Amino acid sequence: MSIEIMNLESINAELKNKSPKEIIVWALLQANKAVVTTNFRPYEGAILHAVSSVKKNIEVIWCDTGYNTPQTYKHAEELIDKLGLNIQLYVPKQTVAHRNITLGLPTIDDPKHAEFTEQVKLEPFKRAMREHEPGVWFTNLRKGQTAFRDSIDIVSKSKDGVLKVSPFYHWSDEELDAYLQEHQLPNEFKYFDPTKVENNRECGLHI
Repeated sequence: MSIEIMNLESINAELKNKSPKEIIVWALLQANKAVVTTNFRPYEGAILHAVSSVKKNIEVIWCDTGYNTPQTYKHAEELIDKLGLNIQLYVPKQTVAHRNITLGLPTIDDPKHAEFTEQVKLEPFKRAMREHEPGVWFTNLRKGQTAFRDSIDIVSKSKDGVLKVSPFYHWSDEELDAYLQEHQLPNEFKYFDPTKVENNRECGLHI
């Protein structure tokens, strides 16, 4: 079935009771090129393990804002090594040191926050997607994270028409904890996203 003519409502109904592995296998049949994105936030080990277990050398796009905690960088290195991830690293065009002079770290109600978000997250992500041109984009979005994420489903379309697939969409933290334990995967909660600040905010990447 062509991505263009998919009925997302019926597809999601069909996939709702499937396992993450079954969802991933289905998604990989929908396009020639698939990628998985990560920021190594909590529970990212689940999506990275699940996808790379099905497609070993899948390109893993990591848009590193440059503001991650030391714990997140250590966690990233551990997962990259443990899973043998094919990391495609994208960073902002301006260094943190330079940006500290021109923008600083603006609060979410500061007019400069939009420019900050564009520099550290949106531009690197758009550059990555433009260069890789995937038909399928795996993410670890889950129901209950934000109001916007409650409005999508396992399969949705990005604003650029890419099929966005969230195999763990209906999973709880407790279920993910069990998954990580079963597969002996690390987790890390000392994570900071300078574009969101609050957990229930969207940075604009998925909207």
